[in-house]
Amino acid sequence: MSRKYFGTDGIRGEVGTYPINAEFVLKLGWAAGRVLGNQGNGYVLIGKDTRISGYLFESALEAGLSSAGVDIRLTGPMPTPGVAYLTRTLNASAGIVISASHNPHQDNGIKFFSSDGEKLPDEVELAIEAELDKPMETVPSERLGKAERLPDAGGRYIEFCKSTIPSRLRFNGLRVVVDCANGATYHIAPPVFEEIGCEVERIGVNPDGLNINAGVGATDTAALRAKVAETGADVGIALDGDGDRLIMVDEHGEEVDGDELLFTIAKARVDTGSSLRGPVVGTLMSNLGLEHALNKLGLDFKRADVGDRYVLEMLKQFGGILGGESSGHIICLDRTSTGDGIVSALQVLAAMKKSGRTLHELRRGMNKYPQHMINVRVGDKSALASSVTVKSAVREAETELNGRGRVLLRPSGTEPLIRVMVEGQDGEEVMRITSRLAEIVQDALS
Repeated sequence: MSRKYFGTDGIRGEVGTYPINAEFVLKLGWAAGRVLGNQGNGYVLIGKDTRISGYLFESALEAGLSSAGVDIRLTGPMPTPGVAYLTRTLNASAGIVISASHNPHQDNGIKFFSSDGEKLPDEVELAIEAELDKPMETVPSERLGKAERLPDAGGRYIEFCKSTIPSRLRFNGLRVVVDCANGATYHIAPPVFEEIGCEVERIGVNPDGLNINAGVGATDTAALRAKVAETGADVGIALDGDGDRLIMVDEHGEEVDGDELLFTIAKARVDTGSSLRGPVVGTLMSNLGLEHALNKLGLDFKRADVGDRYVLEMLKQFGGILGGESSGHIICLDRTSTGDGIVSALQVLAAMKKSGRTLHELRRGMNKYPQHMINVRVGDKSALASSVTVKSAVREAETELNGRGRVLLRPSGTEPLIRVMVEGQDGEEVMRITSRLAEIVQDALS
């Protein structure tokens, strides 16, 4: 059964446009309360990022949950992985995050976590959607839910983050620039790195409700790269608006993406003799260079569909503990239950400290292959699977690459597009094959 409202990461859209409006979110809180409210300690935790619309949707969710008879604890601005952690450790019935992650301020969304601090399974999301189709009924006044603030939420999460690396490690003298994207980590990430001994330069820590992800953060590292160069810092750390993505900048001001960071963390585990049971999991878009580098370390690598939700599902399926996406979602299941930008950055800093090597030196263990993608607008993207012409062209391209690269064609989930992606060792060959395939797809499916 397909989901009507939930996407791969909750419900998201433009503020004021259905379903991201006050009326729908009010009923969503009621529906979620009816499905989730009787687990754990019987209350739901609500956190948010720094978008101005967070005030609106926090109130709407609070009213909906209360009308279903569910108590609420409010954390205020809190990274998505922080809400996941607090939901688990406080034995809450569920956690809700009001955030559109890396999107601009005019978007917002609602994410849910189970009492275990994990994304909701499909059957629970479907149960919530079933409640949304029912008339809303308020419980008797004596059973209405109550709301209160959780005043020590930030401190609890800061201490947890620090606990994910050995306490004996000292980072005194390490110069770090931390870019919080004017988002939910603005008051969390800098203290974490300062308290382990780093000298911290802060950017993107002045949210005004409208500047989240605007020219800062994991989706735009220009300001961070400039600040690293200006200050002579050892490393730069870029988080996104809700703190679940990580992109870093090395001491030369060069961006280090999620694939390279995933390799760095995996290699550090191998070098220190830590158990890396199961495969490392990436996605269909993970660079082929990552797969080859991990294989050289003796590690198995598997590809999930695009989305950290699917990475997590595959990790659980095969008993793995480490996975991620090139966009910077990195999951360390031996440290926490979901993707966490701060925790992932700490693992990289620990790898630098233990090895005595810079981030630039560590990333050189992976040879990132040239990758090129063209979005082709088509009339019927569903025809991709049955097109004999396209299938023949793909086989020809794979023969030409002869094991030196790979081809991926996939329909967009939201637009009438086919994404044509080729990667390989030879950049000119990659560009040529991508252009040829894009033309064939255009002619066959337009």
